[in-house]
Amino acid sequence: MNVICIQDEAFYELIEEVVNRLKEKHNIKKDKWISPDRAMELLNIKSKTTLQNLRDTGKITFTQPQKKIILYDYDSIVEYLDEHAKKRF
Repeated sequence: MNVICIQDEAFYELIEEVVNRLKEKHNIKKDKWISPDRAMELLNIKSKTTLQNLRDTGKITFTQPQKKIILYDYDSIVEYLDEHAKKRF
């Protein structure tokens, strides 16, 4: 038997990715509110400042249930991406 050791952060990231793929495979509806990290992943951005700019300009919808917790609306991110999609020729 082989034992594989990974850091806890990488482990939790792997678990989240597996859950997301299973949801997609079995056509399970996405969560309405997603974390900033997931929002940045969907938007393919690396900068939290860019994410904040999208939030501050009203381009994506967010909620702030507690002072330091900000969650983003999955549907508004998809809508934002669709609005900026280039049509095929």
